[in-house]
Amino acid sequence: MFTGLIEEIGLVKSLETMGTGATLTVSAARVLEGTVVGDSISIDGACQTVTRLQGGAFSVFCSRVSLQATTLGSFGPGRKVNLERAMTPGGRLGGHIVQGHVDDRGTVTAVRRDSEGIGIDIRVPESLSRYITAKGSIAVDGISLTVVSLLPAGFSIYIIPETAAKTTLYERKAGDAVNIEVDILAKYVERMLGPRSSEEASSRDDDLKRKLLEGGYL
Repeated sequence: MFTGLIEEIGLVKSLETMGTGATLTVSAARVLEGTVVGDSISIDGACQTVTRLQGGAFSVFCSRVSLQATTLGSFGPGRKVNLERAMTPGGRLGGHIVQGHVDDRGTVTAVRRDSEGIGIDIRVPESLSRYITAKGSIAVDGISLTVVSLLPAGFSIYIIPETAAKTTLYERKAGDAVNIEVDILAKYVERMLGPRSSEEASSRDDDLKRKLLEGGYL
C-alpha cells in the first residue's frame, strides 16, 4: 500500500525484454534505504517487487500484464520516474490509499502553466469515468492528486509548485500517456451496491443508513 506522496525521482538505467516480460533497472538513492529484495516500490504508480539491488540502483521484473496495463514498457534509459516505497504501519497517510495497481492508461490532452502552478487535462477510458468525481482523489503516475473538475472524457488536475518540483508531472505534455489508478473506495462501493434487485437495494440501503445513524454520521 502507498500514499501517493512521491519520495524521489529516479532515472531508468535499462529495460531488458525477457520472454513476455522485462527487467527494469532504476537508479535511486532514498528509496533504497532499508529496502531488501522482495520489497515493493511504486514506479510511476505501478507496484513492482524488487528482484535485485546493486550500487545505487534496483531492478524489478515487469510481467506481461504490467507492461500491457501501464506505461512501464515504453521506458528508456534516462527517463525520470516517480518512486515511493510501500508505507509502514504508523506512517502518515498524507495522500490517499494507493495500491499501486494501475487501472489503465490516460492521455494528457492539455497543459496550462501559470505563475502558481500547472493545470493538466487528462482523457481516460470510459470504463474509469464512473469512479472519478470532482474534489475526489486519484493517482496519476503514482501521485496522489485531487480532481479539480470533470471533463466530457476525463478530468483536470492542478499541480502546485511543491508537487511540480518533487515529481515528473512538470515534464508532461499533450499526447503523453500516464498511469491512472482510481480511488479503491469507489470500486468497493460499486461492488457492494450493484447490480442488485430493487428489494435487495432497499434492504441494503436501510442497513447502511442504520449503521451510519449508529455511528453518528447522520
